[in-house]
Amino acid sequence: MANKAILASWRGMTVDDIPQLLQVADQVHPDLPESDDVFSERAQLFPDGCLTLADDGKVYGYAVSHPIRRGCPPALDSLLGEIPEDSDQYYIHDVAVLPELRGKGHAADAINKLLEVANRFATTCLVSVYGTGPFWGRFGFEPEPVSAVLQEKLRNYGDDAVYMSRRNGDLHRNESDISQTI
Repeated sequence: MANKAILASWRGMTVDDIPQLLQVADQVHPDLPESDDVFSERAQLFPDGCLTLADDGKVYGYAVSHPIRRGCPPALDSLLGEIPEDSDQYYIHDVAVLPELRGKGHAADAINKLLEVANRFATTCLVSVYGTGPFWGRFGFEPEPVSAVLQEKLRNYGDDAVYMSRRNGDLHRNESDISQTI
């Protein structure tokens, strides 16, 4: 019997996704654990920035993002309480895809969806982990100098954590090339 092809696509995240999202997170980020409350709160506070990659009820990935105050991303595994009214930057907290679906353009699709939402702000930032800086560079993200306070926050993300940002709305890239390589 042949294996069924996985036809996963991105959709809005729901609280019902959270048990499977945690399984994805545990597999993709075993050294960067976050509680179910973090996922639940982000999905409730800013649903436009929270996506689930799923097919036939199975979750294969997720994306979490939301507005922040410039240069003030939240600490790992912390609750926001609210989206600050004076948010002036967009933050991509995480894009995670299980290994069996990597290389099929799913990450690029999610990032492009998030960047559409991010265009409400002048810039978007993220914390790159696991040496993924070159990957994020394809989307116009560049390393940015950080304050001592932010550097301390980054320590929780691992020794290789790099704070990166990009200006929104003016990126010149060939999106089809990016989608095919990710």
